[in-house]
Amino acid sequence: MRAYKGVVENGVVVVVGARLPEGTIVTVTVGEGELLRARIAGVLKGPRKVRIRLKPTPGMAMQAHGPAGD
Repeated sequence: MRAYKGVVENGVVVVVGARLPEGTIVTVTVGEGELLRARIAGVLKGPRKVRIRLKPTPGMAMQAHGPAGD
């Protein structure tokens, strides 16, 4: 068994400085101090709000339905 250092990015563990073959089974051990620090940082930052605004164009609506003679 070997130990590798890594970091969590967007909920995915990224192993730093190592290339592991596909299908490798890993066990992640997190120190209590790191876990506590990450939880506190997550609470302070809060959830990220992403707003997506779509502005419909009238031309696209006309293309979808077309004239009544079709």
